[in-house]
Amino acid sequence: MADTALASAPDEVINKKLVAGSFSRAAPSYDSVASLQRQVGGKLLQLRPDDWRGQLLDLGSGTGYFSLPLAQLPGTRVVALDLAQGMLDFARSARPHPGINYLCADAEQLPLAEGCLDGVFSSLAIQWCQNPDQLFTELTRTLRPGGSALIATLGPDTLNELRQAWAAVDQYQHVNQFLSQQRLEYLLGSLFEIEVFEQQRIVLQFDQLKQLTDELKDLGAHNLNPGRQTSLSGRQRVKAFRTAYERLRDDQGKIPATYQVFYYRLRRL
Repeated sequence: MADTALASAPDEVINKKLVAGSFSRAAPSYDSVASLQRQVGGKLLQLRPDDWRGQLLDLGSGTGYFSLPLAQLPGTRVVALDLAQGMLDFARSARPHPGINYLCADAEQLPLAEGCLDGVFSSLAIQWCQNPDQLFTELTRTLRPGGSALIATLGPDTLNELRQAWAAVDQYQHVNQFLSQQRLEYLLGSLFEIEVFEQQRIVLQFDQLKQLTDELKDLGAHNLNPGRQTSLSGRQRVKAFRTAYERLRDDQGKIPATYQVFYYRLRRL
């Protein structure tokens, strides 16, 4: 069993080609295990302004699950952008719509004209960006003044059980260090007005630890950190990890996996 969550220390460079490849390979299985992603994206969509229309960007669109309802809003056109070409190919085939254009690109280097967007929707995507400061600069550049951005991202308490279990085994970082609310809002700075902020704690439950690790693998969110070992963990380390995680079973005897989710509705200043 390999490490089970993307991890990168602040001073490490994410291998974006590796990230894109992992998510591309996950495309066929992604929707079958993406209940959390659907729940979070659905809640985020409810935060949209009443008059949301025009040119929208679905940033980190994945399999296009939310590109389609965005395109079905009155008076909207959607650019579905993702780093993984495999995700876009799947979306184009599974959820075709004449109002959606598909674009394989890096969110930190958007190939879009200045001020061309009326709105941005991004659900559980920006946590994979190497440089969030650059990301927000790009969103500011491409979003017209007064335009809205809906963003859901993971907070630092995400997969805390996984982090605890690995900490009992070794000192290496196995789980991504997601940005805190304080850090995110510092980066937003004078670029955006925060119109809405909500926080949610979602706990998924599994009968067996393998179900959790398999789900993370099927989502493409596994073992992508630049400094990872190239071979599987030794049997003793894996056994120790499993033993440590088994101790975290909840009162119902389930394996818990906690996600901390931040929701923002932002207005471009």
